[in-house]
Amino acid sequence: MHYGLTLPLSGIDGSIERLVDYACAAEAAGWDGVFLEDYLVYWEGTQVTFDPWLALTAIAMRTSRIRLGITVVPLPVRQPWKVAREAVTLDHLSQGRLILGCGLGDLQDSYFGENSDLKQRGAMLDEGLTVLAGLLSGEPFSYQGTYYQVRPLTFRPTPFQQPRIPIWIGGFWPRRAPARRAARWDGFCPAKLSTNGEFEPFTPAEIAAIRSFLLNERASLDGFDLVTGGISPHDRLQARTQAQQFAEAGATWWIEFVQLASSNAQELLQYIQQGPPA
Repeated sequence: MHYGLTLPLSGIDGSIERLVDYACAAEAAGWDGVFLEDYLVYWEGTQVTFDPWLALTAIAMRTSRIRLGITVVPLPVRQPWKVAREAVTLDHLSQGRLILGCGLGDLQDSYFGENSDLKQRGAMLDEGLTVLAGLLSGEPFSYQGTYYQVRPLTFRPTPFQQPRIPIWIGGFWPRRAPARRAARWDGFCPAKLSTNGEFEPFTPAEIAAIRSFLLNERASLDGFDLVTGGISPHDRLQARTQAQQFAEAGATWWIEFVQLASSNAQELLQYIQQGPPA
């Protein structure tokens, strides 16, 4: 099991510099990954919003081991060729530490006239992923689709990581389409589709069910990541027990959602410095 942190895209008390400091503290404390979300306007416009690519670049320049990820890029409302260029650049700057998550995107971030039809977004996501992978392959590539067209070219440089930057797919469970899409790539970071629209954590049994579904969709889960997370109990023994239960259910990553772990920046830092619940 690997352990990560999702840090707030609004910074720490609105400070991008402290966000980078906290990521460095996470590496020093033994966490395996630092992840940012990708919003243009964070959480319905109620908070400061920084750019995740630039923030992760700053983190890459001050760390050497910790994995860096975006969960997730709303690919249907981004240009896949621009995402490819940003991803390959960050992968080189971090010397192969990038994990690239992609998904439909959150409709609450639709302030600029983006398409809100989920079925169409799904089709755009699939085309966009094909374009993204083709551009990152380092091979001659062209594409003529419904939503994207690429004239013949070879996109250079290739990623630092080979055969490619790991691509995780985000989406709601128990909807099956996101899981089927994820099975074609390198990982699945599901969110639970609750009845009231609020965030709800998965149970180990639900993660085991997702793993079983994925195993039916692909020949093997070797090298495939199944990601879960939430907010760990404050008691370290309980936190370790919980993490172990998810590991036994088949999760390969536990990502702590630290925005809600504490309203106090100093307490949040102390929480990070405790290290992962390994």
